Amino acid sequence: MSAVECNTPQPGWIWCDDFEQDRLNQYFEYNNAGSGFVRAAGVGVSRSYGMRARFAVGQVDGGWLHLAMGKVPSGLRPVDAGTALYRDLYWRLYVRNQPGWVGGGGYKLTRAISLATAGWAEAMTAQVWGDPPATGYLYLDPASGTDLAGNIVTTRYNDFANLRWLGAKAGVTSLFDASHVGRWYCVEMHALLNDAGQANGVFEYWINGALEARETGLNWLGAFNSYGINAVFLENYWNGGSPASQERYVDNVVVSTQRVGCLSP
Repeated sequence: MSAVECNTPQPGWIWCDDFEQDRLNQYFEYNNAGSGFVRAAGVGVSRSYGMRARFAVGQVDGGWLHLAMGKVPSGLRPVDAGTALYRDLYWRLYVRNQPGWVGGGGYKLTRAISLATAGWAEAMTAQVWGDPPATGYLYLDPASGTDLAGNIVTTRYNDFANLRWLGAKAGVTSLFDASHVGRWYCVEMHALLNDAGQANGVFEYWINGALEARETGLNWLGAFNSYGINAVFLENYWNGGSPASQERYVDNVVVSTQRVGCLSP
């Protein structure tokens, strides 16, 4: 498959990074974790450029990329005109864990967020996390930062005590066990915010085009409408630390208002 796709953007695409060009300065924050999370040749899809995350034994923070889009609070730098309120968002990435990878999903992979203040209070967060080491599944873990009416109750980023957790749900593919690591997987997420006064939000994800998990009937944020989904984070954060020295790779990231799909074989 061709790993070069950003030269021919498709309808609805807000952002594309196939890492064939260095676009890292367009993310509003980039943490390379002491040069462990870097753009590198030969590590991407079809041996193209990609992002390599290198964990040492016990390492927790393996680096991240933070992208902003649409209307955002002060201090964030969107990649588009900075005016849209995105209420229906898709984002897709390719991920590969090295052969011999151990430890399951490695916890944090990606999330989409509605950041509502300059201090990063979250109106909602659509988290896609690796599980604890016992298995190798990706989980949807949606949460609201508002009360049921839509008043912001969080005060900062990861204000877990004040988030209204909407229920985690696992996929059906044990993506990070020994039989799956070493290959590339196309992972696409979708978050649809609820209409005011209704619990009709959606959160779902696919692997290689097949539906893995879907949650419906979500009240993401009550009647809150000051901001839409305005950030997508790509993460390498391992809560308890990696059990081994190992690497995983990310490539071909697209954020869109329409379904993205996977690269042609």
